[in-house]
Amino acid sequence: MTTTNLKNISRLLAVTTVIMAVTFAGSSFAQAAGVDPAATKILKRMSNHLGGLKKFSVTTHNDIEDLLDSGQRVDHDVLASVTVSRPNKLHAARKGNPMDQAFFYNGKELSLYNRSKNVYSTVKAPGTIEKMLGFAQGSLGLILPAADLIYRDTYPLLMEGVSSAKVIGKVDIGGVSCDHLAFSRPGVDFQVWVADSGPPLPYKYVVTDTGSPQLLSVSVVMSDWSVKPSMAKADFNFVPPKGVKAIPFMLLDANGVYTHKFSH
Repeated sequence: MTTTNLKNISRLLAVTTVIMAVTFAGSSFAQAAGVDPAATKILKRMSNHLGGLKKFSVTTHNDIEDLLDSGQRVDHDVLASVTVSRPNKLHAARKGNPMDQAFFYNGKELSLYNRSKNVYSTVKAPGTIEKMLGFAQGSLGLILPAADLIYRDTYPLLMEGVSSAKVIGKVDIGGVSCDHLAFSRPGVDFQVWVADSGPPLPYKYVVTDTGSPQLLSVSVVMSDWSVKPSMAKADFNFVPPKGVKAIPFMLLDANGVYTHKFSH
């Protein structure tokens, strides 16, 4: 895996984090002519349900498309798990080539443990999950697994700039009947499969980077949803295993370039 490949993956993961474009607090948008109200209604119902959960856990199976230096496309499979306790607790882990990482957030500090390299970094972080996610991406260049699902109100984030929204049809995802929705916005196409009965949980999510000629995508299949996950304080407080080396985070400048080390 070359540096170029890692940059491709980082860029594509950033596309899947809908905070990428602007600050959306209180954002409003005009509904374009190509936007089907039936599609936005289902998306809004999903967003309201996720935002109302005080805690949840989910497993995601991620297929990340990448390019070799030769231009050949390859896929990377990454398994991730996320546990959230609002407003300020989060644990996430992802494993697969080239990632083997765990995230710990306890409302005061964010720690990233890289198991494959036997190192970790810890930094002071803002006091809510939403602010922490913005800090992690904007200052540290970290994209946490399933970040789109963790915000309290994903609807205005996802709908910003949407010019097309459609209900494609009914699809079975992992034994769950879902409404297949497709949306388009500048530089990004995304699809969501939402359970059509019971809790309107998402079971699949695909984001395509239409701003690049390769049209690379990230495909996420979600399973093992739980709104009553077992959790303890230890799940969110990182305790370094014996022999693990502490290293500082690198800080991003306004242009998204790493400039200097950033530690607490």
